[in-house]
Amino acid sequence: MKFNITKKILPLLLLGASMSYTSCTLDETNPSGSTLETVSASTITGYEGILNNIYFGMQRRMYGYGEWTTFTEAGTDLWTPPRGFASNYFNYGMGGGWNTNMMLNFLNPAYDGVGSCNVAIKYAPLAPYATDAERNAKVAEAHFMRAIYYYNLVEQFGGITLHLEPATKVDLHPSKNEPMEIYEKCIIPDLEFAAEWLPTEECTTRPSKKSAMGFLCRAYLQTREYGDHPEYMNKALELAKRMIADCEGGGSQYGVQMYANLEDVFSQENNYGNTEALWKHRFVSGGSSNNAWILNENNKLFNCLAKQFGVAMQMSKNEHSGNRLAGKTDHEIWGTQYDGGFMPSGHLLKLYVQADGTLDPRYYGYFQTSWYSNKDKGGGWSDSYIKTYDKDKTSEGIYYPYTDPTTGVVTYKYTRIEFDELAIRFIHPSEPDYAEMLANKDGATILIVDYNDVYAADGYVKQEYTRKNDGETVVNPWAYFYPGMTKFNSNNFIRTNSSKLERVGNLNSTFMMRTPEVYLIAAEADIYVNGGANAMGYINKVRARAGAKALTGTADIQTVLDERARELCGEYVRFYDLKRTKKLTKAYLLQTNPGVGQYFDDSKHMLREFPSGFLETLQEGGWYYQNPNY
Repeated sequence: MKFNITKKILPLLLLGASMSYTSCTLDETNPSGSTLETVSASTITGYEGILNNIYFGMQRRMYGYGEWTTFTEAGTDLWTPPRGFASNYFNYGMGGGWNTNMMLNFLNPAYDGVGSCNVAIKYAPLAPYATDAERNAKVAEAHFMRAIYYYNLVEQFGGITLHLEPATKVDLHPSKNEPMEIYEKCIIPDLEFAAEWLPTEECTTRPSKKSAMGFLCRAYLQTREYGDHPEYMNKALELAKRMIADCEGGGSQYGVQMYANLEDVFSQENNYGNTEALWKHRFVSGGSSNNAWILNENNKLFNCLAKQFGVAMQMSKNEHSGNRLAGKTDHEIWGTQYDGGFMPSGHLLKLYVQADGTLDPRYYGYFQTSWYSNKDKGGGWSDSYIKTYDKDKTSEGIYYPYTDPTTGVVTYKYTRIEFDELAIRFIHPSEPDYAEMLANKDGATILIVDYNDVYAADGYVKQEYTRKNDGETVVNPWAYFYPGMTKFNSNNFIRTNSSKLERVGNLNSTFMMRTPEVYLIAAEADIYVNGGANAMGYINKVRARAGAKALTGTADIQTVLDERARELCGEYVRFYDLKRTKKLTKAYLLQTNPGVGQYFDDSKHMLREFPSGFLETLQEGGWYYQNPNY
C-alpha cells in the first residue's frame, strides 16, 4: 500500500507518492488515519515511509527519463538532432516558437520532491531512533535530495523560489531567490550535511557518502558560474583530492573506485552493482505511477537510424523467429534498436582524434559503428537502393553473375545480406583501415558510410548529396547514419504490455555521477586555484584508464572541457558544463556545432523558459517571474 502526502508548493498542488526498491530498499507503509506528527513519532518504519517520498519527483521526470537527457545534453556542442527530430532544445526552436510547457514536466516533480524533503527534514526529530547518529544518517537522504532538486532547478532556470520549510499556504505571487543564495543557503549546506552523515554502504537509488561527496564537489565547482568564489574552488579541489586518494587506495574509506579497464564501465554485468558509479538509479517495473516502458529510455536515445537501410535493417514490432533473437523484438536487444534522437556532432567525434592521428579508445568503447542485419530473412540489393547509395552495379559485391547448374545460362543477381551478417559500417578518417574501406565503398556488399559524407568541414551535418552515378543533387541519404553512443545499451528488459511489443521497461541502472568526473573536477579546480600546475596529471589519470595517449603541456579550461566531453558525453552534465565555463554562447556553438549554434540567442538561452502552465497560475499571469526575453 502506498502512503501519499499532499503538499502545496509555489501555487501548485502536487502529489508525492512512495516507491519501493529491491536493493537498499525503500519500503512502504501506510499508518492509516494518522497525522504526519504521529506517524513520524510512532515508529521508525512510519517515519521512513514518509522519507521515501523524497525520491518520487526524481523518478518521475529526471535521471533516466528521456526528456531529462534532452534538458541536460541537447543544445550543446556535443549533439545535434538527426533528420526529422524535434527542434525544441536541440535547436532552440530554430528561431521560431516552441512548446512553452516543456519544462513543466520537470518543474512540477522537482518542487514536489522539494516539498517531500522539507516534510522529511521537519519531522525527523520526532522519529524514535536510538541515537542522533542513526537519525542523521536517514534524514541526510532528504538533505541530499533537496540539494539535487535545487541544483537542477537553479541550473535550468536561474533564480527561483527557495523553500526550506513545508509550505503552509498557497503563494500566488512568489519571489525569486538568486542562484548563489540558493547554493549557499541550501545546496552546499545540504550536501555538506549529507556527506558527513550518509553511510558508505553501496546502494542503488539511495545515495551513499560518496554520492554526497561527489555532488558536493560538483556544486562547489559550479559556483564558478556566478563569480570567482575562491573559497569554493579550494573546497572543490581538496574534497576531490580526498576522493581520489580513496580511489587510489582501493576505496577503503568512502567506497570510491574506478574500474581498471574501460570495457568494464558500462558492461551489463557490472551495471546494477557498478562500483565506479558514485550515484546510480534503477527503475523497477510497477514501481511508479508512470508506465515502466517510458521511464529509463536512454538506451533508445542515442541510436543510429540504421533502419533507413531497408536492405538489411528493420524496426520490427513483431517477435523474431528461427534465429538467436527468437521470441524478442528489436526493442529488447542490445545493438538492434534503431530509433535514436541524439546524433553526435562532428566536433564530438573530432575530439576522439589524438595528437598522433589515432583514435582514442573511447571512440570504440562508447560508440557503435557497425550494424548487423536484423531481418530474419535477410535482404537483397535493388535498383532503387543502388541509386540511393551510389553503388557500383558492375561490382560483384552488388550484382554478380550466376550460372544455372542445369542449363549453363548466365544471369545476374543482386547480392544479399543475410540475417546476422555485417550490414553497415561507419568509417572515420582516423581509423587504420579507412583508406581501404573508402576505396571499396562503392562496390562493397555492405553499406559503407564515410564520415565525410555525413559531416562537413565547417561542422554542419551535410543536408545535400550529389550522386556520382547521375550527377543529381538530392537530400543527403547518408545523414541518417552516425556512431551511436552505447553507454546506455541494455538487454535487461521486461515487457509491460504484451499486446504492444515496443513497450518494454529497461531495468538497467543509470549513473548520475562516476568517479572519473572527480578527477576532472580536480583538474578544473586546480586551474582556478593553482593556475593548472597539477591539472594535466588528473586529466591523464582518466586518459590512462581509457588507454588513451597522455596529453602534454599545461591544461586550460578548454582542455578540461574537451576531456569531459570524451569521458562524460551523454551523462547529464554538458549543458551545465558549458554554463559554468562561459561557453554556452552563440560564438562558441557556431565554432563547435553550428547547426545548433545558428539558433542560439545569447540574451536568453542560457536559462530555460518558465512554462506557461506554471505562470498562468500566478497573479498577473506570472509575467514578472519569467526569465528575460522569453
